[in-house]
Amino acid sequence: MKLENSLNILAPISGKVIELTAVNDPVFSQKMMGDGFGIIPSGISVVSPVTGTVTFVAETKHAIGLTTSDGAEILVHMGLDTVELKGVPFSIRVKVNDKVTAGHTIATMNLTAITDAGKDPTVVVAVTNTDTYLKNIQVNTGEITAGQVAANVTSEVTDNTVEHSSQSYQQMAKQIINNVGGKENINSLIHCITRIRFYLKNDNLPDDNAIRNLDGVINIARSGDQYQVVIGSSVTEVYDAVIDELGPNFFNNKPIIPTESTTIPGKIRYAFNSFIGVLTGSMIPIIGLLGGSGILKGILGALCGYGLLEKSSGTYLLFSAIADSLFYFLPIVLGFTAAKKLGANPITIAVVGGVLTYPTLIAASNESIQLTVFRIPAHMMSYTSSVFPIIFAAWIGSYLEKWLKKIIPSVVRSIFLPIIEVILLSLLIYVGVGPIMMYLSKLLSLGIESIYFVNPALTGFLVSGLYQVLVIFGLHWAIIPIVVNDLAISGHSYLNAMISVTMVAQGAAALAVALKARDKKYRDLSWAATISAFCGVTEPAIYGITLKYKRIFFLSNLGSAIGGFLTGFFKVDAYALSGSLIGFPAFINPSLGVTSNLLGYVIAHITTLIITFIMIMIWGYSPDEDINPVLN
Repeated sequence: MKLENSLNILAPISGKVIELTAVNDPVFSQKMMGDGFGIIPSGISVVSPVTGTVTFVAETKHAIGLTTSDGAEILVHMGLDTVELKGVPFSIRVKVNDKVTAGHTIATMNLTAITDAGKDPTVVVAVTNTDTYLKNIQVNTGEITAGQVAANVTSEVTDNTVEHSSQSYQQMAKQIINNVGGKENINSLIHCITRIRFYLKNDNLPDDNAIRNLDGVINIARSGDQYQVVIGSSVTEVYDAVIDELGPNFFNNKPIIPTESTTIPGKIRYAFNSFIGVLTGSMIPIIGLLGGSGILKGILGALCGYGLLEKSSGTYLLFSAIADSLFYFLPIVLGFTAAKKLGANPITIAVVGGVLTYPTLIAASNESIQLTVFRIPAHMMSYTSSVFPIIFAAWIGSYLEKWLKKIIPSVVRSIFLPIIEVILLSLLIYVGVGPIMMYLSKLLSLGIESIYFVNPALTGFLVSGLYQVLVIFGLHWAIIPIVVNDLAISGHSYLNAMISVTMVAQGAAALAVALKARDKKYRDLSWAATISAFCGVTEPAIYGITLKYKRIFFLSNLGSAIGGFLTGFFKVDAYALSGSLIGFPAFINPSLGVTSNLLGYVIAHITTLIITFIMIMIWGYSPDEDINPVLN
């Protein structure tokens, strides 16, 4: 027997409603936890999106579960990956078994504390029993006030429900423990609302395929030192079963979360992961704007090249300023984001960035004037568009501020601490490490070009063929600053051109799956991943499609390699941080307009798309693998 019902889901917080596929977390964006929506919050008060009963409150306060009278199971997840914050930014106003009405305040969020910790504050609302409850959902995207209707759900509930027994959870726990390498390989574990997070002694021991194919396991993911098993709404039961299997003495003298390793290889890995984390946290907030600025510069170059726009016109001057300003003043913006990631004062470090881009000092550097500061020779040079000096300043500033707080009396601290910090950091860069870092940046840029020109086609084949493998491990964030540095030093980047074709290959793979898939849910996911990849974001395609099938991932990377070979063969160059199909204006030379470089871009990218698409259609995918992919 089927029953239909309509349910309004209110916005739990004021902000901007976005589609769930746009949420920056593969577990939610791929709807592993069910359908729903996200909200980029502007308010701090969290209200209940439905009338019902509180069935779950996370120990770390970042998530609340509710059940309505007609059986809808609603999850309110506050921030992404905020389980690591141990509840600090959240204040919960309800407890399990409380009855709440829609619009009733259930929690508050400290957005500043979340963003300062480097976490995404996006609030996710998901119908966790989508498979058995949800028939259709209509999301109202855009700005919204807490308590207004954000989505309307049409339910279709049957009386045939399937529940896991405690015995099945116990069996699943045994299988998970065995396949992560046994008890002896587990240092510790925690769980959030969707995943059990293992800290393992040896990350190479887990059998990913065996765990992924267990009944009740949605997927696996690796993040930093965590091995994450994505369970879904039953995570608490499975976690408890795992704890029971490990035994009461397992956690004796064991830390909940492992600290920095004491071994040399461990320290190196810890330092490298920390470095990648800083680069990621610093660059992510501005990547989209950098890409958009690059596209605008390409369009201006094309218009001028065809004689449709004069460089002396007011229109060109205004839009050129819009396109160039972020890149020119990059030390200011990057100083702000890097300081937030490192725990320094963002405004203070941004001011240091302003010193690095101060017009008078730039003019002095252009005139090669030899200046002294306190009789110490200071090499004046332009730091506009630079990356590494300001990140270094933010890192030093995070320690300098703590030291200054100890020696400056609190009565005058607010006045003297910021300006003293700006003075010391500016001196450090101009008199000390700045010239060295800029010299090393130039060497890095020249080194990349030197390697590239030994054999451009072979370089493109290798770089493009391997780049998306780096994305899986998060190591591509070590490459992005190199590209930005390349653009700052040389005004162009061959490396960015090689990266661009890999995005098209992932999009072509997802497109082939979208056309062949019979399962509607998987087909919709594939279409969303296709559009995302062609717009330059490949994670939905990788985590939702290609990584589920070894054949697709291998063939898509082979398509990338072929595209990289053509990119190198035609010496395709990029003049801005943008790529894939939507980023074609980045391959138009801003000075010369449309040239053979754009033709090389078209040949390499379209060939990549066609070859990858054909390979996946013929060899990469069978619709019978929609639900339970065969990893072969």
